Amino acid sequence: MSYHNVEILFVEDSTDDAALTIRALKKSGFTNKLHHVINGAEALDFIYCRGAYADRSDKEFPKLILLDLKMPKVSGLQVLEKLKADPNLKSIPIVMLTSSNEGPDIEKCFALGANSYIVKPVDSDNFFNAVKEIGLYWMVLSQPAH
Repeated sequence: MSYHNVEILFVEDSTDDAALTIRALKKSGFTNKLHHVINGAEALDFIYCRGAYADRSDKEFPKLILLDLKMPKVSGLQVLEKLKADPNLKSIPIVMLTSSNEGPDIEKCFALGANSYIVKPVDSDNFFNAVKEIGLYWMVLSQPAH
């Protein structure tokens, strides 16, 4: 599989949430360069070109990371903390896309450098609109750091 020019790295362990998000991104036209991984460990392997992703170019990074908070193996918080502490990666926008609406989770994510924190709407229409807006803002409107 080619991992050339992946624009969105989507990290989500829930099969249902992943399918809904990917469908919403596809309808919005943002899936041509999306790569989905199912946990934080796999996300770090992708970013750091390890394991199954050892042949991926370490010169190419996603333009956006959509990151679930609570996952097995390595949590979204751990991934966020590692990436934002890395001088080569800290400018990649990371959007926390999670079901947790707990104040301490939100505060911790922003303290670690999350660019945005979005609580997954329960209603599928609202979820679709939220994902569409995420793609529009981060992939089209937002200007990357230079």
